[in-house]
Amino acid sequence: MMNYKDFLSTAEAAKILKVSRIAVFKKIKNGEIEAIKVGRNYIIPKEELLKALGLALGEKTKNQIDKTVKKAIEQYGEAFKKLGKE
Repeated sequence: MMNYKDFLSTAEAAKILKVSRIAVFKKIKNGEIEAIKVGRNYIIPKEELLKALGLALGEKTKNQIDKTVKKAIEQYGEAFKKLGKE
């Protein structure tokens, strides 16, 4: 269950990211930061801020990594096995 401590205001996010509130709104609008609209304001899950700071991976990034690893294994699996034996 989420509570208010799991979210940040745009002002708090701006302070942490060391940017203006307007920059935070632009990141929300561009989809760089996911936020939830509450009335006229937005709240940002702390996990989203960690992603924006590069301290956590989002699902999209995880999927890209998985896809790249799978492709590398398909192409170079035998070479990886030989390298692992040495």
